[in-house]
Amino acid sequence: MLTRVGVRLDRLFARPPHAPRRVIETGLDLTGEVEGRLHGRFPSVDGDWLGVVNYEIGYADGRPRKVWLADQLVPFHVLRPRE
Repeated sequence: MLTRVGVRLDRLFARPPHAPRRVIETGLDLTGEVEGRLHGRFPSVDGDWLGVVNYEIGYADGRPRKVWLADQLVPFHVLRPRE
């Protein structure tokens, strides 16, 4: 069963504090939230939950083509339920 979720890219791809930033205008935009489809769940040995999610990431320059990511293992703390 597919469940609609939001994937918080800022949290999934968090940058280390004080890491230098070099803007690449044609790079992937790893900010904000994108829509995903959750289709699997797994517990970790530490009791954290991980979801298997399909989602897309756009480019910073706004081009229409996006990078499609299928079957990505994502920690539940970066997911948000969507209706």
